[in-house]
Amino acid sequence: MLHSSTSFEIARSSGKCAATGRDLSPGEPCIAALCERAADDGFERLDFSVEAWSAGSRPERLFSFWKTTAPHPNEKKRVFVDDEMLRNLFERLADDDRPQRQAFRFVLGLVLMRKRLLRFIGRDESRGVETWTLQWKGAAEGDVVTLVDPRLSDEDVRAVSDQLSEILSGDLE
Repeated sequence: MLHSSTSFEIARSSGKCAATGRDLSPGEPCIAALCERAADDGFERLDFSVEAWSAGSRPERLFSFWKTTAPHPNEKKRVFVDDEMLRNLFERLADDDRPQRQAFRFVLGLVLMRKRLLRFIGRDESRGVETWTLQWKGAAEGDVVTLVDPRLSDEDVRAVSDQLSEILSGDLE
């Protein structure tokens, strides 16, 4: 089981371009980059101005990126994430067996099921690990995806969900 005190600590948007150090104006289009941390199995979020990104600035250990807007300091939480970006993150984590990554993928799977993009087909515990069988909306019969249930506590699911919201949203305070 994972413990939220040691997992999923990802910084919010800094409001600064990671390449230039320039403050990003609230509402300004920017690129959010999800990068693998060198020290552990976690992720960190870095933001880049569109100009710096277009000029070729890329962080080391880039895992994924998406276009967003710089946060407004007093705006309420709102998370708008492209479904394809969520699917891409989910699929890119498929072969990663590190516990933090499995937990992150599991919560992404729950989000995708809630959005009705993935459908639960069944579960298998024959190998000592609970594995869920899922199917993408509109996929051909038999075209399935597997998802390992890392047996997260409710607290762990909340911690991963909170961090998922943090890294995918540009408007959290």
